[in-house]
Amino acid sequence: MSFIALIRAHRVHPPADKPLADIAGKPMVVRTAERALRSGATRVCIRHERRARARGRARPRPGGRFMTRADHPTGTDRLSEAVDLLGLPDDALVVNVQGDEPLIEPALIDAVARQLRGAPGADIATCACPLADAQALFNPNVVKVVCAADGRALYFSRAPIPWARDALARGVRVLAEGLPAWHHVGLYAYRVPFLRRFPSLPQGVLERFEALEQLRALEHGHAISVYLADTPPAAGVDTPADLERARRAYSNRL
Repeated sequence: MSFIALIRAHRVHPPADKPLADIAGKPMVVRTAERALRSGATRVCIRHERRARARGRARPRPGGRFMTRADHPTGTDRLSEAVDLLGLPDDALVVNVQGDEPLIEPALIDAVARQLRGAPGADIATCACPLADAQALFNPNVVKVVCAADGRALYFSRAPIPWARDALARGVRVLAEGLPAWHHVGLYAYRVPFLRRFPSLPQGVLERFEALEQLRALEHGHAISVYLADTPPAAGVDTPADLERARRAYSNRL
């Protein structure tokens, strides 16, 4: 199984230099790339963002580093530019890994790529894990996904889905026993033709209200196959406490 892993040295969460935060002597984005190198990826590239006013085409540098524009409306739009800059063929698979995932399991990267490879009718694959508790079910910052019997995503939402009518009839927030409630994990694999087409797809109503760009694919008829993991993956680095946790993990390994 061959695929390309793209590591985004992103700046979604402050501070702006977070991808360069030191973890056991190396920048966090490099630690993430090292994890991806342990997967089955045939190529691992680190994608940076240049200023929106910068002009011209920034071709990949030696070592697999390259730059995309910073003015793209979504991360998937950035990936569309990336596959063009890298000159990827239409039969390639791309796995997008956020640069603040220094503890990501290489096996999970492989699993999502394998999920897409085994779903010829899908253009995207992603993953999900069981919801931990009722607090997560009702937390709008925890994205939920419901799936069809064949693993296709039916819908993603910030709302508590599926809704356990009887268990929630009295207004008490509980996680009903046996409820197929899944926490969506933001790791994606894509087919290159879909990434090239994505920027031409108009934003859908559901995407606009939920603020979830994967809904654009569903609204335009593109299938998303979901790998269901048994346990939650290691959390990314969003806070100083997360960074210290990652540093401790690497110190223990070294």
